[in-house]
Amino acid sequence: MPGIDKLPIEETLEDSPQTRSLLGVFEEDATAISNYMNQLYQAMHRIYDAQNELSAATHLTSKLLKEYEKQRFPLGGDDEVMSSTLQQFSKVIDELSSCHAVLSTQLADAMMFPITQFKERDLKEILTLKEVFQIASNDHDAAINRYSRLSKKRENDKVKYEVIEDVYTSRKKQHQTMMHYFCALNTLQYKKKIALLEPLLGYMQAQISFFKMGSENLSEQLEEFLTNIGTSVQNVRREMDSDVETMQQTIEDLEVASDPLYVPDPDPMKFPVNRNLTRKAGYLNARNKTGLVSSTWDRQFYFTQGGNLMSQARGDVAGGLAMDIDNCSVMAVDCEDRRYCFQITSFDGKKSSILQAESKKDHEEWICTINNISKQIYLSENPEEIAARVNQSALEAVTPSPSFQQRHESLRPAGQSWPPTARTSSSGSLGSESTSLAALSLDSLVAPDTPIQFDIISPVCEDQPGQAKASSQGNRRTNPFGESGGGTKSETEDSILHQLFIVRFLGSMEVKSDDNPDVVYETMRQILAARAIHNIFRMTESHLLVTCDCLKLIDPQTQVTRLTFPLPSVVLYATHQENKRLFGFVLRTSGGRSESNLSSVCYIFESNNEGEKICDSVGLAKQIALHAELDRRASEKQKEIERVKEKQQKELSKQKQIEKDLEEQSRLIAASSRPNQASSEGQFVVLSSSQSEESDLGEEGKKRESEA
Repeated sequence: MPGIDKLPIEETLEDSPQTRSLLGVFEEDATAISNYMNQLYQAMHRIYDAQNELSAATHLTSKLLKEYEKQRFPLGGDDEVMSSTLQQFSKVIDELSSCHAVLSTQLADAMMFPITQFKERDLKEILTLKEVFQIASNDHDAAINRYSRLSKKRENDKVKYEVIEDVYTSRKKQHQTMMHYFCALNTLQYKKKIALLEPLLGYMQAQISFFKMGSENLSEQLEEFLTNIGTSVQNVRREMDSDVETMQQTIEDLEVASDPLYVPDPDPMKFPVNRNLTRKAGYLNARNKTGLVSSTWDRQFYFTQGGNLMSQARGDVAGGLAMDIDNCSVMAVDCEDRRYCFQITSFDGKKSSILQAESKKDHEEWICTINNISKQIYLSENPEEIAARVNQSALEAVTPSPSFQQRHESLRPAGQSWPPTARTSSSGSLGSESTSLAALSLDSLVAPDTPIQFDIISPVCEDQPGQAKASSQGNRRTNPFGESGGGTKSETEDSILHQLFIVRFLGSMEVKSDDNPDVVYETMRQILAARAIHNIFRMTESHLLVTCDCLKLIDPQTQVTRLTFPLPSVVLYATHQENKRLFGFVLRTSGGRSESNLSSVCYIFESNNEGEKICDSVGLAKQIALHAELDRRASEKQKEIERVKEKQQKELSKQKQIEKDLEEQSRLIAASSRPNQASSEGQFVVLSSSQSEESDLGEEGKKRESEA
């Protein structure tokens, strides 16, 4: 081929420096060719390996598609259309797998074989000749050196002959090796081009052959089949996109609606308790005793099924029977300082279980649901309706009239603040009343130097008659549940409301205002700050009894009444804005630090997460007392009207009797005057004194009647 430089073979015997320099250029070129061809060989070998892997993977795909109809998917069902479609795809892919196998064979023969031959044979031959030439050149140089050192004075024919023979042999060997080496280097320029073009030609011919085989296999019928499958895939994709859009919208709606539910104990004002349930499910913590005093709590999913309480651990396929709750008893209990615990006891009392709910709402709903099931309400046609009637009957049993609960709810404002004599909601109206707090200075609520009382000592005993009476009876034990004991009645026995709470007294102080709930909040802040400053951690625990007449603090050990607060004097009450365990109320009393007639004292307590419930009870008690007072006034007014009517009726009957007597007297007078008409004018009829008085009364009655 023109343009290819060659090493001059005829100059190999002379072995001039120019020839050696040109040989170095050819050797450098051979090294570059060797490096490049190694890289090209690795790239083509990767193509060959990938084609073999593709062929094997295609064959495996075809095999798996054939086995689809043998698979049993839990949600797949028997989809014959999908099975037949995949069978057809399997056949086509199997044919493509055969084509790929043929392509792999062609690549091995037409692409990999030529470049492998060049790499393994031609390049190695160059390296071998280079090493042999280097050895021959070194031997020739050594022989020439020995020949040059022959002595001119002492010639030895034998040594001279050996040296000459050695020079002859080494020169001949060098010349022959150099000629073959030059020939191989000259030939490498041609082989390089062949080694580059022949594998590429084989690769392209193999690909063309593969495409021709694919074109022959992909008939028009297969193209129509693929078009139909493509249309089906697009329809499925559109359906999927629509379904995904619907699910995304549902997720957004549920996220907005479920945001309050993320709180473990949601606000009962937003999520009221449903007491009419006959079925319920949810997670509960179950107490399991592991020893005499030790126990563990396991969280499991519980649900009711008829008259049975079932439990199911996470990962279980079905639930198991936990307890038969027909005719069982359920009650809230305190267990291991855990909240929201309740105990279920079987009807025979042999089995009991203590469970813990996650929130107050769940706690009350589980108790109500189990109560409804224990009464076998679930066996009726409309269990929830019957449960509602039963609960309404139970509510009416503790209210003054059937409509009392409705009146109580209707009188409670939904979004407004309560009046001074009503409960201030700690959750509904606190936000709206924050602006009023900004308008009032703290000095207008609580005086800066007001002393704080940390012990339960009544400041109103001397001024309240009722309080003095209660104090005089302090040595007598008080039953907080209103039951009679020892043949004497409790002073709150006639009250229809009896609710007992465990509270701890934090402190009390005189306040300057009693018409704003911020007074309670500011008093809480000052008392808590004072306790922290003076390191006062001791708190007196008591039982707070809420009745329709008063609030009582009862010693839990001796049941002696420590303090009594008349309910009409409680003018304000509220819970803490953040810590629902804190609550307080303002008591309006006569006297105090100031010289005015009335003063107000704020009492602050801590409860067991029942602050709102206590305030609700106080509000309910005041509502009951209000309605009782209204009923009493209405009854007195009705009695007064009846007395007036009775008096009028008596006067009217008396007047009628007088009129009858007058008529009778008139007849008598007329009868007596007829036979004595001829008598003298001096004769007259004498009436008795009683008759004269009756006549006078009759005349007065007539005057009154005419005036009326």
